[in-house]
Amino acid sequence: MQKKTLKRIVALDFGTKRTGVAVTDPLQMIAFGLETVETKDLIPFLKEYTKTEAVATFVIGEPKQMDHSASESEVYIKAFMSDLALAFPQIPMVRQDERFTSKMAVQAMIASGMKKKKRQEKGQVDQVSATLILQAYLNRIS
Repeated sequence: MQKKTLKRIVALDFGTKRTGVAVTDPLQMIAFGLETVETKDLIPFLKEYTKTEAVATFVIGEPKQMDHSASESEVYIKAFMSDLALAFPQIPMVRQDERFTSKMAVQAMIASGMKKKKRQEKGQVDQVSATLILQAYLNRIS
């Protein structure tokens, strides 16, 4: 019997300056924050990550306006997704609605008792937002 390779799902809360990164455990049951990366360094970061971890899917946050139209940042996300597809042609990409994740991230950090100074680090919000995007995706597919 051949052993099945377990793969993680990686979620990205893309920003023009920083991107929050979250991953699942190999069984794809639990989402947790991994890192906040300078966006200019994101592809190299993911290349290093995929050298040691098998990745099944990239989940990219899809920011939308309240009327469901695309946000202004969508043009940057689409360009990044083209670069990501070139760097990782074997890993599929899916989108996940990310409305309200930043507000929810701040609320989650407050609820967890995180000190105000730590919450004000923008990178923390990006990482928690990526985790919320990933959890929403996991809930959607289960």
